[in-house]
Amino acid sequence: MSEAVPLPAGSTLGKSFEYGMDVNLGTYDTPDWQPIRRMSGYQPTYTPTTQDAQTYDDLGAANQDVTGWSHAHAFNVQVNRSITTGAYLPEIEAIRARTLPSAKGAAAVLDVRWYHKPESGEPNPTDAGRGFVTVAYQRQNTGPNGEIEQWSVTLTGKGPYEEIANPFAGWDAEPAPAIISITPSGQGEGDQIVITGSGFLGATDVKFAAVSASAFTVVSATTIVASLPAGSAGSVNVTVITPVGTSPAKAYTRVV
Repeated sequence: MSEAVPLPAGSTLGKSFEYGMDVNLGTYDTPDWQPIRRMSGYQPTYTPTTQDAQTYDDLGAANQDVTGWSHAHAFNVQVNRSITTGAYLPEIEAIRARTLPSAKGAAAVLDVRWYHKPESGEPNPTDAGRGFVTVAYQRQNTGPNGEIEQWSVTLTGKGPYEEIANPFAGWDAEPAPAIISITPSGQGEGDQIVITGSGFLGATDVKFAAVSASAFTVVSATTIVASLPAGSAGSVNVTVITPVGTSPAKAYTRVV
């Protein structure tokens, strides 16, 4: 009886769910990566672009040179929303924004990255990429019995993708801070504002330009209440600082 070919010690079989994708809510040079939560069925496709290189030496056989690689991504995602504002999660809003009638040219392009994200053990350090995509989605599970709302999303690569180092730092790693919104606008010295975003746990400072908030409270990983310090009226860049790093700046319009 033949025996199964043994695997190297320490090997483990990969799982279909061990992959992640993030959308960039910031700029290309100063990205604000937001993971796509409640994703399933992720299917990346890489397709070579070829050029005929056949000569007589090939004796009639095909000979194609690869000149580039196209990429596409398909997945399903559950659609969660705020019960107070009605807004979808930021990553869902970013996907939807690229499909509106006004989304043309650069406004229809999304910056994404994807990477190996294992349940246990070390991630593959080079199984990761970043690229620009256009977006299409279809709403699913629209039956009458309260089925979970789900979108089937297709991302089509726009140009080549980059090979990047795998950004996954582990399931217990704290995310870098990121600000989504600051409300209400038009507050002044001593007034309180609510900063909404992600990665706020352990925040050590909230800055208005170079000046720290006169006081702040970390309500949760997604909410900070801060009091404005003295300053001039107009636009000021707000940042949240945690042990992981400093958030990308978010502009806030204040009064004196």
